Formats: sequence, C-alpha cells, structure tokens
Amino acid sequence: MDAETAADSPATPTPKKRPKPGERRTQILQVLAGMLEQPGADRITTAALAARLDVSEAALYRHFASKAQMFEALIDFIESSVFGLIHQVVDVPQPMPGQAARIAALILQFGEKNPGMARVMVGDALVYENERLTARINQFFDRVESSLRQVLRAAAEAQGSLTPTVQANAQASVWISFIVGRLHRYARSGFKRLPTEQLDAALKVIG
Repeated sequence: MDAETAADSPATPTPKKRPKPGERRTQILQVLAGMLEQPGADRITTAALAARLDVSEAALYRHFASKAQMFEALIDFIESSVFGLIHQVVDVPQPMPGQAARIAALILQFGEKNPGMARVMVGDALVYENERLTARINQFFDRVESSLRQVLRAAAEAQGSLTPTVQANAQASVWISFIVGRLHRYARSGFKRLPTEQLDAALKVIG
C-alpha cells in the first residue's frame, strides 16, 4: 500500500483499554466521592453512579458486593488518613497542650480538602443507607475522642492536675463536639462555611 492509499484508508480504531480490577475499584470510589461533593446532592443510586462511569450496574457489582460496601471503602480511607495524621501528632515530641489543637486542625483540614468525605464523616451521606455505616462512623469518632483523651490526660498530668482523667474526659468531649460541629456546618452550608474558618482564634478559645 503506497502512502497516498494509506492516507485515504480509514484509521483503525484504537481498542479501549480496560482498567485493571484494582484500578476500576479506585475509579468507582473516586467518582462516588466526587458525586458526594455536589452541594445538595440527593441520595446516590447505583444507577446514577454507573451512568457517571459509563458502565452497567452489573459492572459495579463485580467490584463491590453492594453500595454499602462502597461506602465502607470510603470509611476505610477516612480512617487510615485521619489516624495516620493523628499518629504524626502523637508520635512526634511537641508541647503537650498543643497536641489536641493540632489533631483538631488536621481533621478539619482533611474534611475541607475532601468535601465528599466530610459528608460521610458527619453521616449526611449515609441517610437511608445501611445502619452499620452509621455505626462505623460513630466508632470512628469514638476512636478520635479516645486519642484526644490520651493526649489531654498526659498534658493534665504534666500540669500537675489532681484529677487528670476527669479533666481529660471533659476536654475531649468539648474538642470532639467542636470538630463534628465544624464539619456539620461545612456540609450543610453546601461547603461554603469552611471548617478552618478563623481556626486559630477558635482553637485558642477552646485550648
């Protein structure tokens, strides 16, 4: 075939590359998180998710047994990310009184950068979903509060408190309420009221 004939011939279509199983799972979760970032988004159905991905619903179920399992994977990501950040605070020597504030700031910054995840964290995205998802989020915040109690108790002991455990429990309750409240406001405002708004001043008031 000469050059002129080759130029006139229709181009051979490039076969569509199929993502590997692990890549498809990641893609599904990324699109789901992206859909959750839409302010005022209604309950997300697998049909809508499949349409956004341009695949069939059956294709989704080849990677996840249910929509609840997809949300569980998002919660897994939240847990690994947040507790990775908390460990960075707890494991690195620094002034104890500032550790709780640092933990709160990191969680709020994580939520601000990941609006879809923030909706999962406050349970807004889990309405009408499987009850075990809400239970997992409750357990997540219980663990965060436990981490706060740990650093606050150590700080109270260092300051010579006669009742460090009682003091730490009360302070941790205030800190977790502040964190959850800021994330709730962020989600309910359509992501307009940032959780880190005037954060330094707020942390000083609580701390």
